[in-house]
Parts: sequence; C-alpha cells; structure tokens
Amino acid sequence: MDKSLETSRYKRYENLELLARQVVEGFLTGLHKSPFHGFSVEFAEHRIYNPGESTKNIDWRLYGRTEKLFVKKFEEETNLRCQLVIDNSSSMYFPSWGESDDSVSKIDFSVQAAASLMYVLKKQRDAAGISIFGEKLDVHTPAKSNAAHNKMLFATLGNLLQKNNQKLNQKSNPAKILHEIADKIHKRSLVVIFSDMMENIGQPDEVFDALQHLKHNKHEVVLFHVFDKKKEFELEYQNRPYRFIDMETAKEIKINPTQMKEMYSKELSKFYNKLKLKCMQYQIDFVAADINSGLENVLLSFFSKRSKLY
Repeated sequence: MDKSLETSRYKRYENLELLARQVVEGFLTGLHKSPFHGFSVEFAEHRIYNPGESTKNIDWRLYGRTEKLFVKKFEEETNLRCQLVIDNSSSMYFPSWGESDDSVSKIDFSVQAAASLMYVLKKQRDAAGISIFGEKLDVHTPAKSNAAHNKMLFATLGNLLQKNNQKLNQKSNPAKILHEIADKIHKRSLVVIFSDMMENIGQPDEVFDALQHLKHNKHEVVLFHVFDKKKEFELEYQNRPYRFIDMETAKEIKINPTQMKEMYSKELSKFYNKLKLKCMQYQIDFVAADINSGLENVLLSFFSKRSKLY
C-alpha cells in the first residue's frame, strides 16, 4: 500500500473516541426523530428510581424537566459487563487492501462499531473489555468501567488498525479462541462478536460448540456477521476476468465472476441460512452487518439487546 494513502487512512481513526461520539450522538438524534422516539437511551448517566429506596440521589433538576424520577449513577453501579470480540484474520481486511483511503474494510467497520459501543458503555457507566484474535488470542482485557481502562481500550482499537493493516496470510481459529474466552470471563456478560465467519464455512459446527460454551456459562451472545454485500454476496464486478487472491492462504485463481455468480450465490446462501438457523437454535442474536450500510443497525441491535437484559 502507498505510504501516503496509509497515513491518510490512519488519520481518520487517530481519535476513535471522538469519532465514536459523533456516530452515537448522530444515531441518537435520528432515533429520537424516528418511530423509536422514547427508546430509553436518553439518560445515559441515570437509572430509574425504585420506590422505597433513599431519595438522596434523585436528580430533581431532571425531574423538573421530565416529571420522572431518576437516580444519579455512580462508578460502582455497573449494570452490564460487555466483552467486545473482534476477528482480526486477514480476510477482515477485504475489500480495501491497496485501495484508496476512502475505502472501508471489514476490520475498519468492526473497529468503528466496537468503538461506538464502547462509547455507549462508557456513558452508561457499564464495563467494557476487548478480545482480539487471529490464530491466537492476541488481546484480552477484562471488562472494567474506569476512565483509565476506557482510554486504554480506545488506544488498543486504534493500534489494531495501525499495526496490522498490512498483515496478509493470517488465519483465525474462532472455535478454539471462543472456548478460551469463555473460560476467561468469570462473570455473566454480554459477549459481542464481530467476524466475517470465513473460517467457519467448512466447519460451522465447531464454532457453534464454542458459542454454546459461552451460553452454557450464562453469557448473552450477539454475533455481528460482517461482510461486504456488493462484492462478497452479489459479486458486483465487471464482466471480465479477475485474479482473486485468498488473503489468508495466498492461493490465486483467475476467473470471470459473472460466469460463476449463480452457483456461488447458491452455495453462499446455504452457508448464510445455516448460520442464522444455528444462531436461532442456540439463542444467539444474529445480526447481518453490511459494511456499506452504516453503523445504525449495529447500534440499534445493541440498544435493543441491552434493554431486554437490563
């Protein structure tokens, strides 16, 4: 990749927390103008007052504006522990490898989504942790809610893009890693996974055994299946031969994608439908996350899940 493009590309993510704040606040503004008006995300640093408890922490100023009783939340009142798990295999860098700095890859999307959820968790005084994996578990931080920890998490996500942007031929082992994560998380948590699931096409049952391990340990699981719908599902390429390179094995094939589009789409649909069905069977929230459709679906799914749990 051209170094000038690389520098420009990273500049977009040099302050992930600010970017996340802009994404979340823009989402909430739109949410309040939508049919979801009243969705309980307005009072990020408050919780509903429970009759019978002490009134000393009631926010009376807020009561004057809303005529509803809310109690100010404090650092120790963490309601939710959330572990954000990011697949960092080479296939996650599709399709922007070597492209202009305006292009977005699956890892870009996942990092921005994770950063946005971290900002929400921070505002809610909830605890966040990060797990990043390729062939091994490269990063695992337990969920905490203090300011220093959150600052470190944003820095870790920023470094992820800068350090690994040019790493090809890195596979992942999600089945093994998810078992490992399940063993490391000792308190009931919401586990949010960002992955293109490319490693699981040939062996989907193994990764679902690992996801079932998380469920068996009483964790709630949300799987964001990250993909580029136009290029990976619909094969939107010109009618001419292309040289395709497997980013995880470096194998090459030269083919006209329009000639195999029907067969390819059929096989991919079978995998995708099996993925959704398995998630339903294991009571795992499955969310299709097309990198071209923005982060709204990720945020809405997260808020919906959080409101059901807490």
